[in-house]
Amino acid sequence: MMSIQLLQQAIFYMEEHLLEDINYEDVATNVHMSSYNFHRTFSAVTGITANEYIRNRRLSLAGEELQSTVNSVIDIAYKYGYETPESFSKAFTRFHGSTPKQAKCKGTKLHLFNPLVIKIVVSGGESMEYRIERKGNQKFIALVRAFSNEIINDEKDHSIPDFWKECHDKNLVEQIRSLRPEGKRDLYGLCSPKQENENYFNYGIGVIIDEETKACDLEELKKEGFSVWETEPADYAVFKCYGQDGDCISETWSKFFKEFSPQTGYIQTDDTDYEIYFEKGENNLMCELWIPVIKK
Repeated sequence: MMSIQLLQQAIFYMEEHLLEDINYEDVATNVHMSSYNFHRTFSAVTGITANEYIRNRRLSLAGEELQSTVNSVIDIAYKYGYETPESFSKAFTRFHGSTPKQAKCKGTKLHLFNPLVIKIVVSGGESMEYRIERKGNQKFIALVRAFSNEIINDEKDHSIPDFWKECHDKNLVEQIRSLRPEGKRDLYGLCSPKQENENYFNYGIGVIIDEETKACDLEELKKEGFSVWETEPADYAVFKCYGQDGDCISETWSKFFKEFSPQTGYIQTDDTDYEIYFEKGENNLMCELWIPVIKK
């Protein structure tokens, strides 16, 4: 089953369980996807997270119920999963621009958030250049940190850019880049779900270890806070991201889920995906995005 079909199945599941205590992890389990890949796919395709979808649908239905029934605010608050009338009122006002009490009055304007229907629209005739490459076992020396799945595709979050800045400021990036020969000091932004806790993913800033990498004491580097990151053999869909900032990477991910995957039958796996930032690359090339895929 392709990703888009799984997303529609996920939406059906959320609609059927809106009045229950669910979150995106429960939905991911239902559609047999990892929390990491489900969160990334859903938010890239819809523009919101699954948790936001659940919250918006509940608040939309609560507004309709306040205007069309005599049910009390407190009963509706509890019905839609809020522990106190105060927390419900705060969330309701933020979403609708009116308080629950005001919503009881005729003529009060409320926001409607209807169930999503996932559709793939083919338009424009623009080409999406890519190549499929097979990679064997790979090894990297990297600076690694765990991040919450919730930051994926969150435009307001700067955790990963801040991580890059921190590593540059501490001269840690240059330390590992110097292990590579001049002209081949490419940096990798490595990304993979944490196996022991699916609510988080690991992100690493590293360089590849191969026959051209200088001999180094990996155990000493580990003591300094570096990690060895290894990947299994995998097929990758490779895309070039042109631009001046990370927006071009986000746009490529969005196109991958909305256009590339439905039209080619390739879907992402849970193997490591990564960006390659070339020391010497094409003009205006931000990076190459390598997404592990299988053909369905």
